[in-house]
Amino acid sequence: MQSFVSTSTAQFHHPPVSAGRLLSLDFFRGLTVAAMITVNNPGDWAHIYAPLEHAAWNGWTPTDLIFPFFLFIVGVSITFALGRSADDSKVAGKILKRSITLFLLGLFLSFFPKFDISTVRILGVLQRIALVYLACSFLFLKTTPRQQGILLAILLIGYWLLMTLVPVPGVGYANLEPETNMAAWLDRIILTPAHVYKPAKVWDPEGLLSTLPAVGTGILGLLTGNLLRSDRLAAEKVAWLFTAGCFCTVGGLIWNGFFPINKALWTSSFVLLAGGLAMLGLALCYWLIDVKHYRRGILPVVAFGVNAITVFFLSGLIPRMMNLIHVAGSDGTKVGLKEYLYRSFIAPLFSDPTNASLAGALTFVLIWFGILWWMYRKNVIIKV
Repeated sequence: MQSFVSTSTAQFHHPPVSAGRLLSLDFFRGLTVAAMITVNNPGDWAHIYAPLEHAAWNGWTPTDLIFPFFLFIVGVSITFALGRSADDSKVAGKILKRSITLFLLGLFLSFFPKFDISTVRILGVLQRIALVYLACSFLFLKTTPRQQGILLAILLIGYWLLMTLVPVPGVGYANLEPETNMAAWLDRIILTPAHVYKPAKVWDPEGLLSTLPAVGTGILGLLTGNLLRSDRLAAEKVAWLFTAGCFCTVGGLIWNGFFPINKALWTSSFVLLAGGLAMLGLALCYWLIDVKHYRRGILPVVAFGVNAITVFFLSGLIPRMMNLIHVAGSDGTKVGLKEYLYRSFIAPLFSDPTNASLAGALTFVLIWFGILWWMYRKNVIIKV
């Protein structure tokens, strides 16, 4: 990662936003990352409010929307980052370098702390971000919005037909069950059970086949970014985004009737639902922040948005490092430092363990806010 540090300090009422950069996009990204950190770091994994957990299989919760929102934002961001340099002969190299860096950062999180190559999980959240960024960046450079829309339709319809009509080898029929669907079969064949998500054991929720519709989520972001960068009037952009968002959301709910909404499989109905809701959310942020210039109270969230990958990576790494330090608890048993701090200083303040667990997650977010706010005020932006 490279650190690009400005010597000036960002003033409270004048965020460090470069020309052509949407403050609403930074806000929406920051909100998404803060939510991601919250659900990934409960004080106690045994006590979590239902909306802060993933759906067991079919269906969805607010937590299921966080990752597709981020991939949607990746697509939008590509149009602003590459739209100014599409003719640069070095762009392809920069895209490849960034994709490889993101993939390796994700792989490092999978390796840490055991560094056991025989059981390391090959794919994961950062790895999927890397693959979607790679595919969508070249699509933005080499295709038109119309072609991107056609490819989106091909991906979603093709994935639906593949998952619901093609018999799974060794099973004999097409199905959408956790361990016997086509995506799970492919993960077992190529990744092997030793290198998939350990709780799932024989398949990976960020696996190979489901990466294709995940690229579709990024393409929805590309199409949104193309609209926002266009010369249309701001009110017209918002109207189109709200209309498209409603159509996608309703389309996802209708498709759910015969291709269930499922984050683990990243079903086509899930792509439309999450993409539609992301469009609606970004449209609202864009109208309030970039059109109506509403600024009050948004900067704490923006601080998360401008260093999104940095905080996501470190928020995954630091708790693991803390738990390498073992401390004797009140009962004499040794626990990791993070768990020790939670048990000693947060859990005793609450009679309800679920409230205590949520408080632990929010405390972690607040600590990161302090760090990111300082970075934001100093205009410290770490680019991957």
